[in-house]
Amino acid sequence: MERSDSEKKNILLLIGGYINYMIAVLHIVGLLWADWMFRVTGIEKDMAELAEIHVSLPYLLTIVVAVFFYLFGRYALSAAGSGKKLPFLKIVNYSIAFIYLLRGIGEFFYDNLNDTSSVLETSYSMISIIVGLLYLVGTYQVFNSHKSK
Repeated sequence: MERSDSEKKNILLLIGGYINYMIAVLHIVGLLWADWMFRVTGIEKDMAELAEIHVSLPYLLTIVVAVFFYLFGRYALSAAGSGKKLPFLKIVNYSIAFIYLLRGIGEFFYDNLNDTSSVLETSYSMISIIVGLLYLVGTYQVFNSHKSK
């Protein structure tokens, strides 16, 4: 039995949401090996500077970032039709798409213009662009599907 259009969940936003959940979990689990995680992600120097202010700041910042990834995932799933409906779904999900696309495209061009690109940074940029597109297209589909009927 096929579900009606209003009951179908948006697969793009579901994927984007679960990717954000995974990133949030990886941030928290990565704290078990924080020095290694900071080195692999290329933020070792920045986190060392934060640690000079207070030893807990790199850990607290990582937890705050994980919370944001969780919230990004929650908004995607909510707009996809999974779980409780959150406020401002359209504007928040388009904003998340913009954040991801800006990060991905901006970093990609910045690294290439400054000749500082690496395979890892390019990979992060591509993942960011893909997630941004999942949010952008998925949000468009959810909030513009009634116009095509």
